[in-house]
Amino acid sequence: MKLPIEEYIPYRLMALFVLAVFYGIYLVKQWRQKRRGIRSMQIGRGKDARMHTVETLMGIATVGIIPAQLLSVGFGWSHLPASARFTGFCVGILGDLIFLLSVLCMKDSWRAGIPDGGGTKLVTDGIYRYSRNPAFLGFDLMYIGVFLMYCNLLTGMLTVFAIVMLHLQIRQEERYLTAAFGAEYLDYRHQVLRYLGRRKGE
Repeated sequence: MKLPIEEYIPYRLMALFVLAVFYGIYLVKQWRQKRRGIRSMQIGRGKDARMHTVETLMGIATVGIIPAQLLSVGFGWSHLPASARFTGFCVGILGDLIFLLSVLCMKDSWRAGIPDGGGTKLVTDGIYRYSRNPAFLGFDLMYIGVFLMYCNLLTGMLTVFAIVMLHLQIRQEERYLTAAFGAEYLDYRHQVLRYLGRRKGE
């Protein structure tokens, strides 16, 4: 008797690969910046109450989803057909690639959270010509990809929570960038869309 095609596809290894690449990029970037004396982890540092709350919840969401993803993969909690699961792998890999390009383009200006001092510049080249927030887009695509591969209620709820909190963090960063860079950022914001795309004629 022929086994269904999904039996031949190593979804566990594929999902773990997506996760390992993504979090590997994140940790290596932080390690390299720490060696250069740059404090990249800025979540919740010296912020007003609203900003601190959003960043703290974002941190909880982005850390809390990791064990849910690993449990889902480990126990094989998936309720979608093979076609959706393979699509999830492709979406997850796309998220990894976009995230990698974003941290490479940001160079030493990359931070996790809104910086509490100087040392950053407005980056508008590379992938930032087509997305104002490619790192967050990479997060979202990775989350959605893993969810499609291992679709269950726990991962679904945490995926939605994480994406919402990342969006609220984007809104806070937009206010910070407007205050920090003024007309330069407003012009860039007019040309490039929040997640993906440029305005017509730009």
